[in-house]
Amino acid sequence: MLSNKSILITGGTGSFGKKFTETILNKYPDIKKLVIFSRDELKQFEMSQIFPTSKYPMLRYFIGNIRDYSRFRRACEGIDYIVHAAALKQVPAAEYNPMEFIKTNVLGAENIVNAAIDMNVERVVALSTDKAAAPINLYGATKLCSDKLFIAANNIKGSRDLRFSVVRYGNVIGSRGSVVPFFMNKRKDGVLPITHPEMTRFNISLTEGVDMVLYALENAVGGEILVPKIPSYKILDVAKAIGPNCEFPIVGIRPGEKLHEEMITLSDSFNTIETDEYFMILPSGATDEEKNVFLQHYDAKNVEQGFSYNSGENTKWIDVEEIRQQIVKHVDSEFVAE
Repeated sequence: MLSNKSILITGGTGSFGKKFTETILNKYPDIKKLVIFSRDELKQFEMSQIFPTSKYPMLRYFIGNIRDYSRFRRACEGIDYIVHAAALKQVPAAEYNPMEFIKTNVLGAENIVNAAIDMNVERVVALSTDKAAAPINLYGATKLCSDKLFIAANNIKGSRDLRFSVVRYGNVIGSRGSVVPFFMNKRKDGVLPITHPEMTRFNISLTEGVDMVLYALENAVGGEILVPKIPSYKILDVAKAIGPNCEFPIVGIRPGEKLHEEMITLSDSFNTIETDEYFMILPSGATDEEKNVFLQHYDAKNVEQGFSYNSGENTKWIDVEEIRQQIVKHVDSEFVAE
């Protein structure tokens, strides 16, 4: 599928980007080119020590910002596939710096759409977040806008062989800025602050996230938001897994934070289909004929009427011991709970 293809990943030096790069280099050594597009020269330098161009001549490290259309357009020369992982994502920072998040997450997404159309790209897969479903904070709202831009881009591609799709999933265990590394760093103090004892989140590994993007690159029709069927965990159980002998003071839910995250709302369910592994949210204006194309392509079925998908009412869960195993496997192989 990726043989002799040129791929560009925005936010390529992030947690996802590094795992995506590792996977591509291992599974598809015959790719033509892989462009790591990001704005931080230090992170690019550090990543190039792990993946040097001397060993991987198909790699390109391209400094730039998705806010800068001309620079991004230049990076897209000869590119077949774009994976869009760049974003500003810290919820409190978004509330304090709203226009910065809008410039990157919304206007940056529009730049990617326009560059893909102008430069004859074949596939675009954009990463979303559970916070984009019924958002209550600015970060989630910007990602919802981004999702809408990529889905609507299929309406303006003309006769081009170009497909825009979105993948939406929950917390990536161990990703930079997430709760697992925060707790692992804090446990030496003997105190792990808990926002709410009943708070839940969806859980996915970086490997599963990468596999889902590869699935979308190969299978997406264009216009769908793919949502994986993944387990939930309680934040309190994460704390117990990492610091069983710590204290767990309740500090309260932060502004813009939900008790349970949602990936498919009740309103979305009218346009949602499912397979054994994924849900697909179809464009809201899809006709019955268009919907049938997706149903047949994925060998899927409609979800039940009144369906919604949130971390608190999930049917799949991981417990304290399973969380420990996930940390050992995906975050720190030398991790040992106290």
